[in-house]
Amino acid sequence: MNTFFELIIFSIIIGIGATLIMDIYALFLRYIFNIFSLDMGIVGRWIGHFKHGVFVHQNIIQAEKIKGERIIGWVAHYLIGISFAFLLLLICGVKWAYNPTFLPALAIGILTTIAPWFMMQPAFGFGIAASKTPNPLVARLKSLQAHTVYGIGLYLTALFLSIIVS
Repeated sequence: MNTFFELIIFSIIIGIGATLIMDIYALFLRYIFNIFSLDMGIVGRWIGHFKHGVFVHQNIIQAEKIKGERIIGWVAHYLIGISFAFLLLLICGVKWAYNPTFLPALAIGILTTIAPWFMMQPAFGFGIAASKTPNPLVARLKSLQAHTVYGIGLYLTALFLSIIVS
């Protein structure tokens, strides 16, 4: 199979699978422990304001709602998951998907925490690493936990994929 084609297809499959595992874990936390994760509508609202040239908000919660923001947010969430899987395969090579190892996937998952801490949370008006939220440590740990689960999801999805393609 063409390596570029494999890179694209494997990134999509592994990215969707890992993001889905992260979302299932978030549902588990919500329904078992009443711990809520980020509302993807907020992500969609942030992206929706890009067309008006607004990339940073005082408080995204108070920003004007965008039509279809929840759908925009969920699509973005999965596209970001695919992008990070693409990054993993660029770093490790497509061959990694045929014989995945745990540590690279976990490392990428943990490293992706950089995105919410240093890009999204500040742009939402929540400060660097949620420093302006009521409980920054809890917010940071929730982000780290979610992205660690995403990393585990990268590995598990790649492992499943390797069984199928072998």
